[in-house]
Amino acid sequence: MKNINITQLPNGIHVISEKITHVKSFSLGFWFNVGSRDENSINSGISHFLEHMFFKGTKTRSAKKISEEIESLGGYLNAFTSKEHTCFYGRGMSEHIEKTFEVLADMVQNSVFSPKEITKESQVVIDELYDIEDSPDELIFDKFESNVFNGNTLGMPIIGTEKNIRSFKQKDLINFVNENYTLDRFYIVGCGNFKHNDLLKFTDKYITKHFKATNNKKRELKLGQYSDLFVEKETQQVHYILGKTTYGFDDKRRIPVSVLSHILGEGSSSRLFQKIREENGIAYQINTFLNSFYDISTFGVYLSTNEKSVHKAQNLIYQELKKIREKKVSEEELSRAKEYLIGNMLMSLESTTNRMLRIAQSMIYYNKIRTVEDTVRKIQSVTREEIREFANELFSPGDKLILPGMAEKFGNSALTRVILSPKNLLLQRAA
Repeated sequence: MKNINITQLPNGIHVISEKITHVKSFSLGFWFNVGSRDENSINSGISHFLEHMFFKGTKTRSAKKISEEIESLGGYLNAFTSKEHTCFYGRGMSEHIEKTFEVLADMVQNSVFSPKEITKESQVVIDELYDIEDSPDELIFDKFESNVFNGNTLGMPIIGTEKNIRSFKQKDLINFVNENYTLDRFYIVGCGNFKHNDLLKFTDKYITKHFKATNNKKRELKLGQYSDLFVEKETQQVHYILGKTTYGFDDKRRIPVSVLSHILGEGSSSRLFQKIREENGIAYQINTFLNSFYDISTFGVYLSTNEKSVHKAQNLIYQELKKIREKKVSEEELSRAKEYLIGNMLMSLESTTNRMLRIAQSMIYYNKIRTVEDTVRKIQSVTREEIREFANELFSPGDKLILPGMAEKFGNSALTRVILSPKNLLLQRAA
């Protein structure tokens, strides 16, 4: 592909770059295909905690020096942890890419995980956990995924538990890194105005730690049964999710589901936004979501409303699900959804950081770079018949919804509700 180079080094590390000549900056990410999905109940939250600790000092740099060295050059460093990977990344002017590479390399290879810093940072992360507990619009998604991913580590919250966070010791962090931060899970991805050979030279020069080659672990997807869930919480609004599991990145059917999601509830012209907010005025927040992992996704409708309106809102949601099952969408509505998805994707690619994220995730999930043109073609090829077909698969009126060949993989595969409010407002499932 034009301007994109991929090199897998003899030790297993993938180095990927995209050269963009019309910018003066870069985005550089050190990715590890490791996340909360790779934890267990005893160390749940350790990937996220490590994300914090990698910034707390190396053998030669203090936490302050790590920040100062990059910020003094007009750049910045950041990181994030997901359920399937962890990324440490930096941005800056192209002439400073080597310094950013060297600092990131120092962090991931030489962090000391000082016991004093662990104790201090554990309180910071616990405060972050409390922030989530105080944010019902975030908390309900953790509860929803713990419900539908019952029996699987995907159901564990990324941030972990307070008990675990308080218990982490230096040896726990070192052991987890040594076991899971392996060469075959390591991706160095850059996007901006620099040469691919520069990344290869920097990798050879600065990646000197003897990472383990692989840990040979395979992620399993076995799910238990789930049912409607009520979460008692003192809130002003009722927070509500109706959803289920569906196809992941590894399944080509995910793209039609993504188009269906937009038609139903993404954007202010979507059916649910128009029906529930614009026509009835009973919810400020109403949208669908498709949160995807390699082999599974969660799909659903989220809204927040007052206690008196939640029953009406639920009935209106079921009515819209019934309509989209029974009648094909119009060509105009389908075309509008496609253009919205394509337009948002293309506009996001004006950012070197977004391009870096897209390239890395494409390599991690598909072991190749999926071109923008290929993604556009797949979106454009979705038909009205497919939208109706997937609507019937996803929104069956029965309690049991069996996707073709997916019954065992996706547990009971039924639409389920999670309601977060001071009072138990769960109803009998609407017909």
